[in-house]
Amino acid sequence: MLHFIIPFIYSNEYSHIVEPGIIEVNGLRKEYGDFVAVDNLSFSVGKGQIFGIVGPNGAGKTTTLKMLSSLIRPSSGNIYMKGMDISRDAVGIKSFLGFLPEESPLYEGMDVEDYLMFFAELYSVPKDRAKKRIHDLLFDLALNAEGKKIGDLSKGMKRKVAIARSLINDPDILIYDEPASGLDPMTSRYITDYVRSLKQSGKTIIFTAHNLFQVESLCDRILILKNGKLVTLGTVEEIRAEYGKIQYRLEFKVDNIGEYTITDVKGMDGDYVVVTNDIAIINETTKWVATNGGDIVEMRTIVPSLEEIFLELMGVELFVD
Repeated sequence: MLHFIIPFIYSNEYSHIVEPGIIEVNGLRKEYGDFVAVDNLSFSVGKGQIFGIVGPNGAGKTTTLKMLSSLIRPSSGNIYMKGMDISRDAVGIKSFLGFLPEESPLYEGMDVEDYLMFFAELYSVPKDRAKKRIHDLLFDLALNAEGKKIGDLSKGMKRKVAIARSLINDPDILIYDEPASGLDPMTSRYITDYVRSLKQSGKTIIFTAHNLFQVESLCDRILILKNGKLVTLGTVEEIRAEYGKIQYRLEFKVDNIGEYTITDVKGMDGDYVVVTNDIAIINETTKWVATNGGDIVEMRTIVPSLEEIFLELMGVELFVD
Protein backbone atom coordinates (compact mmCIF):
# COMPACT_ATOMS: atom_id res chain seq x y z
CA MET A 1 0.00 0.00 0.00
CA LEU A 2 3.05 2.27 0.32
CA HIS A 3 4.44 1.77 -3.16
CA PHE A 4 4.00 5.45 -3.94
CA ILE A 5 6.86 6.55 -1.69
CA ILE A 6 9.48 4.11 -2.94
CA PRO A 7 12.07 6.29 -4.67
CA PHE A 8 13.48 6.21 -8.14
CA ILE A 9 16.89 7.62 -8.96
CA TYR A 10 16.92 10.51 -11.41
CA SER A 11 19.14 10.17 -14.46
CA ASN A 12 19.95 12.91 -16.98
CA GLU A 13 19.53 10.33 -19.70
CA TYR A 14 15.75 10.59 -19.26
CA SER A 15 15.51 14.31 -18.59
CA HIS A 16 13.30 16.53 -20.74
CA ILE A 17 13.73 20.08 -19.46
CA VAL A 18 10.80 22.32 -20.30
CA GLU A 19 10.95 25.48 -18.18
CA PRO A 20 12.48 26.72 -14.90
CA GLY A 21 9.23 27.12 -12.88
CA ILE A 22 9.07 25.00 -9.73
CA ILE A 23 5.54 23.66 -10.50
CA GLU A 24 3.45 24.38 -13.61
CA VAL A 25 0.09 22.74 -14.29
CA ASN A 26 -1.64 23.28 -17.64
CA GLY A 27 -5.08 22.02 -18.70
CA LEU A 28 -5.13 19.14 -16.22
CA ARG A 29 -8.06 16.76 -16.66
CA LYS A 30 -8.95 13.39 -15.16
CA GLU A 31 -11.85 11.26 -16.35
CA TYR A 32 -13.26 8.04 -14.94
CA GLY A 33 -15.54 6.84 -17.69
CA ASP A 34 -18.20 9.54 -18.10
CA PHE A 35 -17.30 11.17 -14.79
CA VAL A 36 -14.90 14.13 -14.90
CA ALA A 37 -13.08 14.39 -11.55
CA VAL A 38 -10.79 17.28 -12.57
CA ASP A 39 -11.65 19.56 -15.47
CA ASN A 40 -9.13 21.80 -17.28
CA LEU A 41 -7.15 22.87 -14.22
CA SER A 42 -4.19 25.25 -14.64
CA PHE A 43 -2.00 26.93 -12.01
CA SER A 44 1.59 27.58 -11.06
CA VAL A 45 3.44 27.45 -7.74
CA GLY A 46 6.53 29.53 -7.04
CA LYS A 47 9.57 28.20 -5.19
CA GLY A 48 9.18 28.41 -1.43
CA GLN A 49 5.41 29.01 -1.53
CA ILE A 50 2.64 27.27 0.39
CA PHE A 51 -0.17 26.65 -2.09
CA GLY A 52 -3.55 25.57 -0.73
CA ILE A 53 -6.22 23.64 -2.61
CA VAL A 54 -9.67 23.74 -1.01
CA GLY A 55 -13.13 22.60 -1.95
CA PRO A 56 -16.04 20.49 -0.69
CA ASN A 57 -15.85 16.70 -0.62
CA GLY A 58 -15.75 15.37 -4.17
CA ALA A 59 -14.34 18.60 -5.62
CA GLY A 60 -11.26 16.86 -7.06
CA LYS A 61 -8.65 17.85 -4.46
CA THR A 62 -7.21 14.40 -3.72
CA THR A 63 -7.36 13.43 -7.39
CA THR A 64 -5.31 16.53 -8.21
CA LEU A 65 -2.72 15.70 -5.54
CA LYS A 66 -2.45 12.13 -6.78
CA MET A 67 -1.77 13.37 -10.31
CA LEU A 68 0.83 15.80 -8.99
CA SER A 69 2.47 12.91 -7.14
CA SER A 70 2.36 10.72 -10.30
CA LEU A 71 0.22 8.13 -8.51
CA ILE A 72 -2.38 8.38 -11.26
CA ARG A 73 -2.04 9.59 -14.83
CA PRO A 74 -4.00 12.58 -16.11
CA SER A 75 -6.43 11.98 -18.94
CA SER A 76 -4.95 15.10 -20.53
CA GLY A 77 -2.91 18.15 -19.61
CA ASN A 78 0.66 18.67 -18.44
CA ILE A 79 2.50 18.86 -15.13
CA TYR A 80 6.04 20.21 -14.87
CA MET A 81 8.14 20.18 -11.73
CA LYS A 82 11.52 21.91 -11.63
CA GLY A 83 11.31 22.04 -15.41
CA MET A 84 10.70 18.30 -15.80
CA ASP A 85 7.66 16.82 -17.53
CA ILE A 86 6.02 14.45 -15.03
CA SER A 87 4.64 12.27 -17.84
CA ARG A 88 8.19 11.58 -19.03
CA ASP A 89 10.27 12.07 -15.90
CA ALA A 90 8.17 10.58 -13.08
CA VAL A 91 11.21 8.57 -11.98
CA GLY A 92 13.34 11.68 -11.59
CA ILE A 93 10.62 13.76 -9.97
CA LYS A 94 10.03 11.22 -7.20
CA SER A 95 13.60 11.76 -6.01
CA PHE A 96 12.80 15.31 -4.86
CA LEU A 97 9.11 14.91 -3.99
CA GLY A 98 7.56 14.07 -0.61
CA PHE A 99 3.94 12.92 -0.50
CA LEU A 100 1.67 12.58 2.52
CA PRO A 101 -1.76 11.06 1.79
CA GLU A 102 -4.74 11.75 4.04
CA GLU A 103 -4.86 8.08 5.01
CA SER A 104 -1.27 6.93 5.50
CA PRO A 105 -0.89 3.31 6.69
CA LEU A 106 2.28 2.62 8.69
CA TYR A 107 4.13 -0.59 9.56
CA GLU A 108 2.79 -0.74 13.11
CA GLY A 109 4.97 -3.64 14.25
CA MET A 110 8.20 -1.71 13.59
CA ASP A 111 10.06 0.62 15.91
CA VAL A 112 9.77 4.24 14.79
CA GLU A 113 13.49 4.73 14.16
CA ASP A 114 13.81 1.40 12.34
CA TYR A 115 10.83 2.33 10.18
CA LEU A 116 12.33 5.67 9.19
CA MET A 117 15.73 4.08 8.57
CA PHE A 118 14.04 1.55 6.28
CA PHE A 119 12.68 4.34 4.11
CA ALA A 120 15.97 6.22 4.24
CA GLU A 121 17.60 3.13 2.75
CA LEU A 122 14.96 2.99 0.03
CA TYR A 123 15.96 6.54 -0.89
CA SER A 124 19.66 5.62 -0.79
CA VAL A 125 20.36 8.10 2.01
CA PRO A 126 23.81 7.21 3.46
CA LYS A 127 23.47 5.59 6.90
CA ASP A 128 25.31 8.26 8.91
CA ARG A 129 23.31 11.03 7.21
CA ALA A 130 20.09 9.06 7.72
CA LYS A 131 20.73 8.70 11.47
CA LYS A 132 21.24 12.45 11.83
CA ARG A 133 18.23 13.15 9.63
CA ILE A 134 16.02 10.87 11.73
CA HIS A 135 17.30 12.41 14.98
CA ASP A 136 16.65 15.93 13.69
CA LEU A 137 13.16 15.10 12.38
CA LEU A 138 12.09 13.43 15.63
CA PHE A 139 13.40 16.43 17.60
CA ASP A 140 11.73 18.98 15.31
CA LEU A 141 8.43 17.10 15.49
CA ALA A 142 8.66 16.69 19.29
CA LEU A 143 8.31 12.95 18.80
CA ASN A 144 9.83 10.93 21.65
CA ALA A 145 9.94 7.59 19.88
CA GLU A 146 12.96 5.79 21.33
CA GLY A 147 12.22 2.08 21.55
CA LYS A 148 8.54 2.58 20.71
CA LYS A 149 6.60 0.59 18.17
CA ILE A 150 4.41 2.57 15.81
CA GLY A 151 1.33 0.62 16.85
CA ASP A 152 1.73 1.92 20.42
CA LEU A 153 1.61 5.57 19.41
CA SER A 154 -1.36 7.93 19.51
CA LYS A 155 -3.04 9.07 16.31
CA GLY A 156 -1.22 12.41 16.46
CA MET A 157 2.16 10.75 16.99
CA LYS A 158 1.51 8.39 14.06
CA ARG A 159 0.77 11.39 11.88
CA LYS A 160 4.09 12.90 12.89
CA VAL A 161 5.85 9.66 11.92
CA ALA A 162 4.18 9.84 8.50
CA ILE A 163 5.35 13.44 8.12
CA ALA A 164 8.89 12.43 9.10
CA ARG A 165 8.76 9.67 6.49
CA SER A 166 7.77 12.19 3.80
CA LEU A 167 10.85 14.26 4.68
CA ILE A 168 13.41 11.50 5.10
CA ASN A 169 15.17 12.25 1.78
CA ASP A 170 14.97 16.04 2.34
CA PRO A 171 12.72 16.70 -0.72
CA ASP A 172 12.32 20.16 -2.26
CA ILE A 173 8.59 19.76 -2.98
CA LEU A 174 5.98 18.47 -0.53
CA ILE A 175 2.43 17.43 -1.37
CA TYR A 176 0.31 17.01 1.76
CA ASP A 177 -3.30 15.86 1.79
CA GLU A 178 -5.01 17.01 5.02
CA PRO A 179 -1.84 16.88 7.17
CA ALA A 180 -3.69 17.76 10.41
CA SER A 181 -7.02 16.06 9.72
CA GLY A 182 -8.76 14.44 12.68
CA LEU A 183 -6.15 15.48 15.25
CA ASP A 184 -6.68 17.16 18.60
CA PRO A 185 -6.35 20.97 18.58
CA MET A 186 -2.86 21.03 20.15
CA THR A 187 -1.38 18.50 17.73
CA SER A 188 -3.15 20.14 14.80
CA ARG A 189 -1.69 23.51 15.80
CA TYR A 190 1.77 21.97 16.17
CA ILE A 191 1.65 20.42 12.72
CA THR A 192 0.36 23.68 11.22
CA ASP A 193 3.30 25.54 12.74
CA TYR A 194 5.66 22.82 11.55
CA VAL A 195 4.40 23.12 7.97
CA ARG A 196 5.05 26.87 8.22
CA SER A 197 8.61 26.16 9.36
CA LEU A 198 9.13 23.89 6.35
CA LYS A 199 8.37 26.85 4.09
CA GLN A 200 10.89 28.93 6.01
CA SER A 201 13.50 26.25 5.32
CA GLY A 202 12.87 26.62 1.57
CA LYS A 203 10.38 23.84 0.87
CA THR A 204 7.61 24.31 -1.69
CA ILE A 205 4.33 22.90 -0.35
CA ILE A 206 0.98 22.06 -1.89
CA PHE A 207 -1.64 20.93 0.59
CA THR A 208 -5.35 20.49 1.12
CA ALA A 209 -7.31 21.14 4.31
CA HIS A 210 -10.92 21.53 5.38
CA ASN A 211 -9.87 23.90 8.15
CA LEU A 212 -10.06 27.17 6.24
CA PHE A 213 -8.70 29.21 9.14
CA GLN A 214 -5.59 27.06 8.85
CA VAL A 215 -5.48 27.61 5.09
CA GLU A 216 -5.94 31.37 5.47
CA SER A 217 -3.12 31.62 8.01
CA LEU A 218 -0.65 29.43 6.09
CA CYS A 219 -1.07 29.89 2.35
CA ASP A 220 0.60 32.32 -0.02
CA ARG A 221 -1.98 31.46 -2.68
CA ILE A 222 -5.21 29.47 -2.63
CA LEU A 223 -7.10 27.57 -5.32
CA ILE A 224 -10.79 26.88 -4.73
CA LEU A 225 -12.32 23.91 -6.56
CA LYS A 226 -15.93 22.91 -7.13
CA ASN A 227 -17.01 19.87 -9.15
CA GLY A 228 -13.46 19.50 -10.47
CA LYS A 229 -13.33 23.04 -11.85
CA LEU A 230 -11.41 26.09 -10.72
CA VAL A 231 -13.68 28.65 -9.03
CA THR A 232 -11.00 31.17 -8.12
CA LEU A 233 -7.26 31.40 -7.52
CA GLY A 234 -5.18 34.02 -5.73
CA THR A 235 -3.95 35.32 -2.41
CA VAL A 236 -6.41 35.66 0.46
CA GLU A 237 -6.40 39.42 -0.14
CA GLU A 238 -7.12 39.00 -3.86
CA ILE A 239 -9.96 36.54 -3.22
CA ARG A 240 -11.39 38.77 -0.52
CA ALA A 241 -11.21 41.82 -2.80
CA GLU A 242 -13.03 39.98 -5.60
CA TYR A 243 -15.67 38.08 -3.64
CA GLY A 244 -15.75 39.41 -0.08
CA LYS A 245 -18.61 41.67 1.00
CA ILE A 246 -17.28 44.05 3.61
CA GLN A 247 -19.92 45.08 6.15
CA TYR A 248 -20.09 47.90 8.67
CA ARG A 249 -21.64 47.57 12.11
CA LEU A 250 -22.75 50.57 14.15
CA GLU A 251 -24.06 50.25 17.70
CA PHE A 252 -25.59 53.31 19.36
CA LYS A 253 -27.81 54.58 22.16
CA VAL A 254 -30.67 57.05 21.71
CA ASP A 255 -33.72 57.89 23.81
CA ASN A 256 -36.21 57.93 20.92
CA ILE A 257 -35.65 55.63 17.91
CA GLY A 258 -39.10 56.35 16.46
CA GLU A 259 -37.92 58.96 13.94
CA TYR A 260 -35.06 56.83 12.58
CA THR A 261 -35.91 55.87 8.96
CA ILE A 262 -32.50 55.56 7.27
CA THR A 263 -32.36 51.74 7.18
CA ASP A 264 -33.31 48.65 9.20
CA VAL A 265 -32.27 48.81 12.84
CA LYS A 266 -32.27 46.12 15.54
CA GLY A 267 -32.60 46.54 19.27
CA MET A 268 -29.99 44.80 21.40
CA ASP A 269 -29.77 44.99 25.21
CA GLY A 270 -31.08 48.53 25.28
CA ASP A 271 -28.87 49.67 22.37
CA TYR A 272 -29.57 49.78 18.64
CA VAL A 273 -27.53 48.13 15.89
CA VAL A 274 -27.23 48.83 12.16
CA VAL A 275 -25.37 46.39 9.88
CA THR A 276 -24.90 47.37 6.23
CA ASN A 277 -22.61 47.13 3.19
CA ASP A 278 -23.04 50.86 2.52
CA ILE A 279 -20.67 53.19 4.40
CA ALA A 280 -22.91 56.14 3.46
CA ILE A 281 -25.67 54.66 5.63
CA ILE A 282 -23.24 54.45 8.55
CA ASN A 283 -22.26 58.10 8.05
CA GLU A 284 -25.91 59.21 7.87
CA THR A 285 -26.79 57.20 10.97
CA THR A 286 -23.86 58.67 12.90
CA LYS A 287 -25.07 62.19 12.08
CA TRP A 288 -28.66 61.29 13.02
CA VAL A 289 -27.54 59.88 16.38
CA ALA A 290 -25.58 63.05 17.16
CA THR A 291 -28.49 65.28 16.12
CA ASN A 292 -30.91 63.34 18.32
CA GLY A 293 -28.73 63.44 21.42
CA GLY A 294 -27.57 59.83 21.24
CA ASP A 295 -24.16 58.22 21.77
CA ILE A 296 -22.09 55.91 19.55
CA VAL A 297 -21.24 52.72 21.47
CA GLU A 298 -19.16 50.97 18.80
CA MET A 299 -18.42 51.22 15.10
CA ARG A 300 -16.45 48.50 13.30
CA THR A 301 -15.75 46.99 9.93
CA ILE A 302 -16.58 43.30 9.43
CA VAL A 303 -14.09 41.72 7.00
CA PRO A 304 -15.27 38.33 5.69
CA SER A 305 -13.12 35.32 6.53
CA LEU A 306 -11.98 32.87 3.88
CA GLU A 307 -14.51 30.40 5.29
CA GLU A 308 -17.38 32.84 4.79
CA ILE A 309 -16.27 33.59 1.22
CA PHE A 310 -15.85 29.87 0.52
CA LEU A 311 -19.33 29.01 1.78
CA GLU A 312 -20.85 31.78 -0.31
CA LEU A 313 -19.01 30.57 -3.42
CA MET A 314 -20.35 27.08 -2.71
CA GLY A 315 -23.89 28.47 -2.60
CA VAL A 316 -24.40 28.29 1.17
CA GLU A 317 -26.53 31.18 2.43
CA LEU A 318 -24.97 33.13 5.29
CA PHE A 319 -26.75 35.05 8.02
CA VAL A 320 -25.22 37.97 9.89
CA ASP A 321 -26.59 39.00 13.29
